[in-house]
Amino acid sequence: MEIATNLNNPRQLEKMYRENKAAFKAEFNRLYPELKHEQVAEFWHERLNFENREISWGSTRELSIAIVAALVAGLLAQLPLLLGINPEDFYARNIGFIIFPILTAHFIRKNKLSIRKSLFVLLATLASLIYINQLPEIKNSDSILLACIHLPLLLWALLGFCYTGEAINKLQKRLEFLRYNGDLLIMSGLILIAGVALSGITMMLFSAIGYDIEKFYGDYIVVSGLAAIPVLGTYITQSNPQLVHKVSPVLAKLFSPLVLIMLLIYLSAILYSGKNPYMDREFLMVFNLMLIGVMAIVLFSLAETSRQEYAKGGSMILFALSLVTILVNGIALSAILFRISAWGLTPNRLAVSGANLLMLSNLCLIAYRLYRHFRHKAAISEAAQSISLFLPLYFMWTVFVIFILPLLYSFK
Repeated sequence: MEIATNLNNPRQLEKMYRENKAAFKAEFNRLYPELKHEQVAEFWHERLNFENREISWGSTRELSIAIVAALVAGLLAQLPLLLGINPEDFYARNIGFIIFPILTAHFIRKNKLSIRKSLFVLLATLASLIYINQLPEIKNSDSILLACIHLPLLLWALLGFCYTGEAINKLQKRLEFLRYNGDLLIMSGLILIAGVALSGITMMLFSAIGYDIEKFYGDYIVVSGLAAIPVLGTYITQSNPQLVHKVSPVLAKLFSPLVLIMLLIYLSAILYSGKNPYMDREFLMVFNLMLIGVMAIVLFSLAETSRQEYAKGGSMILFALSLVTILVNGIALSAILFRISAWGLTPNRLAVSGANLLMLSNLCLIAYRLYRHFRHKAAISEAAQSISLFLPLYFMWTVFVIFILPLLYSFK
């Protein structure tokens, strides 16, 4: 009701809007039927709900910069071929540097990040590049392999630092960064589908006239195109947010119940399969990969649904999904702790147990706040902000795995 009482106080309304845009919009739209006779309410209704249905390609300058950035990403992806470097070793260590620095530069420019913060990001990126490429051979070294796997997460965190700009301490801004990742994933998927269709048609057409371009096309066009997709996807989503803002919540609402059903069936099937995550290492790896995927779906769904107040049924599904995910996480973590007590603390077990412990803590907080929302004691945004609260902890663990873990195990 704070909106209604401040309807004739433009300054306070603007302040409330800037503090939490998603919550403000949801509350205003709920109150609008009672306020629509007020002229100021009509203005805010149009402002909050106006949608530009035309596709915008931005200014010529912005489009040119995006095209050049995509070409640079494609060129970086070709370095193994151009310089005669072993592709397997190059991509294992440097795949994150093909994409993330370009996106980071985009948001530094867009958000007009201060020189001090821009230099910090630049130096952190260069230090990471030098460090990861100076490490010994990856073969037979679990700690170095873990560092290479976690490095893209560090670069992703630097991207988030630039995306949030001066508002990095605001949980809502961090949540917007997660939504950007969801929107980018959807847009990149659509571009990829279109690219696969175009590639198939192109190769069939050339094959029909006697030219086998499959190897050339795969080595140069496909590799460069895959690197350029996130750059183009970012430009399109930033220029046309209306393209995916309606799709993302629909996907979140669709997949949450499906994932919940799948998890329940899967846990039941485990009881009859004879598989034991405590003794079967390969099964435990698959189990943890599934856990990461489900955790990502929970976080994505929660980030998307916080754009508006969620229906009670949707909150119940998310709450149930978080509880089942806690159960899955608990099984995985107990299996890892069992293996540590039986066979010792290896780099893999240390890295995975730390990540699982963080995810379990995060899920417990999410479940608690979803329960409070379900009981009408908290807004859905509070549950969503539980994700933002843990992002610095995930970042610190990533730094530990990249820079400290290899030293602890003498690069073994």
